[in-house]
Amino acid sequence: MVAVETYQTVAEAAAGLGEGARYLGGGTIVMRQVNYGDQSFHRIVRAARPERGIGNDVQGLRIGAGTTMADILAHAELSFLHPVAGQIGGPAIRNMATVGGNLFAENPYGDMAAALLALDAQVIMAGGQTHPMERFLADRTHMRGLVEAVSLQRPQPGAFYYRKVSRVKPKGVAVITLAALIRGGEPRVVFGNMAAAPMRARAAERALGGGVSEASIAAACAVCTEGLSPTDDALASAWYRAEVAPVHLRRMLESGGHS
Repeated sequence: MVAVETYQTVAEAAAGLGEGARYLGGGTIVMRQVNYGDQSFHRIVRAARPERGIGNDVQGLRIGAGTTMADILAHAELSFLHPVAGQIGGPAIRNMATVGGNLFAENPYGDMAAALLALDAQVIMAGGQTHPMERFLADRTHMRGLVEAVSLQRPQPGAFYYRKVSRVKPKGVAVITLAALIRGGEPRVVFGNMAAAPMRARAAERALGGGVSEASIAAACAVCTEGLSPTDDALASAWYRAEVAPVHLRRMLESGGHS
């Protein structure tokens, strides 16, 4: 028997977590675990008033962890994220899947997490602590507490790039997810499903440091898998992912960024 405990706020729900508990946000992760008979927890904790919506803070845009993919698609100010949210599942999933939950989604999911890593987002915890997205994703299996929101700067028009490679169009799960932010001499290039969590391709970033050109794209593609560790699964082999990653990086960069 799984008990469900409802708290009013995310901070109160975070205090109610403990051994044998899982937090229920949109439900796309936890309820699947329940349906498959996961015995690692016996309590579900939820918040009646999770932070849901888009606002502004000192970093720029603040997106509540309870914001769904459908919420993002309905918000014109987040048009640069529409290509990401619009390719996550079908309408039913987009009405449930949240930004906070996506940060914990294991491969082959977590498309939004890859995009937010490329956008250099900050993770804001319910207790007020802030973590860079890169550190959060690297340590997420050991993180304690609940995510309240993410914060990021709006990219300049055309500076954000995104591409999802899937076998079933348009809403299949990703074989590879790619995202990039090209700003001045500090590009950020991210691959999803090429490691245990979304990860920056630093060798490709260095190659693109002088800007996007035919020569820099070729150089980035030649080294883009350095430091990454794709694995085999039912969708694709590690070998296949490593082989096609440069092809899709080239296609993404040559297609231009999203406004």
